[in-house]
Amino acid sequence: MLPILELSGSLNMLGYGLATLGPALGVAWIFASVINGTARQPEARGAMMSTAWIGFAVVEALAIIGIALAFVLGA
Repeated sequence: MLPILELSGSLNMLGYGLATLGPALGVAWIFASVINGTARQPEARGAMMSTAWIGFAVVEALAIIGIALAFVLGA
């Protein structure tokens, strides 16, 4: 007979683990779009990269807020 395993911890961390998929996909889509746009119109690379860095910062800020909330609500 198998021993019964006790699971302890907070479901907030499991939720945050699943929520990391959003920022990961967001960053991937941002830079994939920049690569695609640069391939189509190389002279617009500078404008696209500056916009991409702003988008990257916003997406990552949401991820950081998410982990902060996971720790605050998990206490």
